Amino acid sequence: MTFKELNIAPPILKAIEEKGYLIPTPIQEKAIPAALNKNDILGCAQTGTGKTASFAIPVIQHLLTDQETGKSRGIKALILTPTRELALQISECINDYACHTRIRHGVIFGGVNQRAQVDMLRKGTDILVATPGRLLDLMNQGYVHLDQVRYFVLDEADRMLDMGFIHDIRRVLAKLPENKQTLFFSATVPDTIVSLANSLLKNPVRISITPQSPVVETVEQFVYYIEKEEKGHLLISLLRKAENQSVLIFSRTKHNADRIVRSLSKAGIGSQAIHGNKSQTARQLALGNFKSGKTRVMVATDIAARGIDINELPLVINYDLPDIPETYVHRIGRTGRAGNTGIALTFCSREERKLMNSIQKLTGKKLCRAELSV
Repeated sequence: MTFKELNIAPPILKAIEEKGYLIPTPIQEKAIPAALNKNDILGCAQTGTGKTASFAIPVIQHLLTDQETGKSRGIKALILTPTRELALQISECINDYACHTRIRHGVIFGGVNQRAQVDMLRKGTDILVATPGRLLDLMNQGYVHLDQVRYFVLDEADRMLDMGFIHDIRRVLAKLPENKQTLFFSATVPDTIVSLANSLLKNPVRISITPQSPVVETVEQFVYYIEKEEKGHLLISLLRKAENQSVLIFSRTKHNADRIVRSLSKAGIGSQAIHGNKSQTARQLALGNFKSGKTRVMVATDIAARGIDINELPLVINYDLPDIPETYVHRIGRTGRAGNTGIALTFCSREERKLMNSIQKLTGKKLCRAELSV
């Protein structure tokens, strides 16, 4: 099945095709038609399975239809997620798929000054991506009103509960209209999640995607335990040794991706960055250069790297560890494809040791410690 066969609206389909996506993931294939049919959904799927598009695409398409029928202004879709990082990733995804529409979206989360977020809300937004704490803060201050919400997404529900957000979630739910579509996603479905889902959903379509084995057998994995300040020197040393190889480097943030490119340029190593702040044209050009071999080194954030699919990619470097262990598996899966072998190198600073432990627990594999030779 292709995205075209899922009856996706032309402006969204155009954005998908520009990304180079042709075939939906298993959860997208099941969830998108059900969501477009206005069914509630209970989806069980790990991060990295493509579930963000499973709810983002139908929500955008519903809003396109609503605009055509002249329905009221105000926040029409609310997407609730546990962390700032996930909120930003979802916002980038919506930006990608809604780029050929007039649908407005915004993201709010704590830990930063609220002024810019308040300004965005005052201008108006159709889709609001939010973390629970900041959402409730701005609701209490009168900046957010949820009475016109028609589409509600609760993402990473089990993680929400683990982080103690259950009371915040119930306070938000109390402010939502009863007549709405609810899309509920969780990596696991313990009794607490079942209870919450039963109170939220009406005759839901149940979708469960069994995660693939997290151990990528064709990829050799090594870790460098190194101070944060030394990562740049190690990267330059490794790239000089791998001078004829294509290398994909993962950065946790857009800012750091750009900084890595500048650092490599000073060392005489050409590279390009691909992330959400780059225009679509710039991303496609960079991706084309990398696939053709014109650019040997690509620095990418996790969201932007979704369009990178190269069978003969010998080396992936995790400059920063991801916040979510499953993302590590998704990253290293960029190498070792189509019967080829690959190498994944990970830089782990003292601050990232807990993240490394989580990754090793998920994969059931202790990464080989690489010797430093900078």
